[in-house]
Amino acid sequence: MRIVGLTGGISSGKSTVSSLFKSRGIPIVDADIVARNVVRKGTGGWKKIKTEFGDAILLESGEIDRARLGQIVFSDPEKRQLLNRLLAPHISSGILWEVIKLWLKGCKVIILDIPLLFETKMNLWTHPVIVVWVDPETQIQRLMARDGISEEQARNRIEAQMPLDLKREKADLVIDNSGSLEETKVKFEQVLTRVNSPLSLKECAFCRDGVLSILLSVVVGIIVIKKNVS
Repeated sequence: MRIVGLTGGISSGKSTVSSLFKSRGIPIVDADIVARNVVRKGTGGWKKIKTEFGDAILLESGEIDRARLGQIVFSDPEKRQLLNRLLAPHISSGILWEVIKLWLKGCKVIILDIPLLFETKMNLWTHPVIVVWVDPETQIQRLMARDGISEEQARNRIEAQMPLDLKREKADLVIDNSGSLEETKVKFEQVLTRVNSPLSLKECAFCRDGVLSILLSVVVGIIVIKKNVS
C-alpha cells in the first residue's frame, strides 16, 4: 500500500490539489475532516477543549465555535501548542482508523491530506511527500481575499505555521501553485504520474492482497511441512 503525504500552508492551494486527486479516483484521508469529527459535542476532544478553554468558545448549540477558537490560538502560541497536544492523540487515531478502512477495501494508493504533516512527524509514515507551495506575497493576498482579513492578520496566521519554504525543502515532490489553476493542473499531472507508478515490492507486501497472499503462503507451507514430517 502506498500512503502519499500531502501538505502545504494556509491558502497555498492544498485543498485544490486534494480535490484533483479525488477527481482521479484516489481515496483521500482528510485530517481537517477528522479534526472536526473529534471535537463534535460530547466527544473526548470536545470535553478537553471545553475544560481548558471554557464555555466562551462554545456556540449556543454546544458545539465548538471554531472561528472563535481559531482567533485565540492564532494569537497565542502557547494556547496553540496546548490545543495541538490535546487533540493530537484523537486526530492520529482517527486518521489511522480511516487508513485501516481503506486498507480493508483493498486500496493500493491513498492520500493523507494533513496540514501539520511534518509538525506531527506523520511524514515518516508517508512516501512520497507532496508539498503544495506558493510564493509569500500570493499566499498573503489569497488569504486576505478568502477570509476578509487585514494584511497584518494574514501575516500572523502564516507566521504561526512552519514556513512553506522549509516544507518545500523536506518534500519529495513540489507543486507550485503560484500561478493559474490551469498551470497547477499541468504540474499536478506530472506528480500524478509518480503517485500512480507501479508499487514497490514492499508496498505490495503491505497491501491487503499482499498480506493475504503472505498468510496463505505461510499456511500452505505449514501444511506441506506437516505432511512431510508425517
